[in-house]
Amino acid sequence: MTGLESLYPFLYPSSGGAGSGERVLGEVAASTREKIAEIDRLRRRVADEQAEEIARCARAMAASFAAGGRLVAFGNGGSSTDAQAVAACFTVPASPGPALPAVALTADVAVLTALANDVSFEVVFARPIAAAGRPGDIAFALSTSGGSRNVLAGLAAARRTGMLTVGLAGGGGGAMAEPGTVDHLFVMPSSSVHRIQEAQTTVYQVLGELVRDELRRS
Repeated sequence: MTGLESLYPFLYPSSGGAGSGERVLGEVAASTREKIAEIDRLRRRVADEQAEEIARCARAMAASFAAGGRLVAFGNGGSSTDAQAVAACFTVPASPGPALPAVALTADVAVLTALANDVSFEVVFARPIAAAGRPGDIAFALSTSGGSRNVLAGLAAARRTGMLTVGLAGGGGGAMAEPGTVDHLFVMPSSSVHRIQEAQTTVYQVLGELVRDELRRS
């Protein structure tokens, strides 16, 4: 078996003998069902264990927005695109509600690459927060490990500025779970990066909805 046949054996039943295509498709279907069940279990666990903290965080974020605060989101890799999704979740809501001021630091490629090239990758989030962050703004940090040094540096800069800090992490929370690191931390208890990011997506979308509910009630 070579080339495309080795990559996609289910497209070439003859290469693996009679029934090989059906067997592979069956294995893929079983794997898909297990992954769906796994993320469902993780989301239910996060909801069961962290729902009250999510509600408290939403109230704090709503108070920040009501007082003129802005949200700044940041993260690395897949979390960098999640940071942009967080910003979009608040500025362009899927449900009716006001547009809330939110930006993703990872969207400013010029600043990010200039700092990474000229200073250090560790300060790519801390420097913009120190420069433009204001007391009462929201720093929204995403990390699958909870230990990214530039994310931790960004949170430290936000605390010095007097910003509300919100963190999403995975596993055991990493360094983000250490006392005094973040005001509101939500840990996705999984070792799978995929499941962590899927659960984090649910958390920040729920936060977006709850924040708008709080603002409507105020």
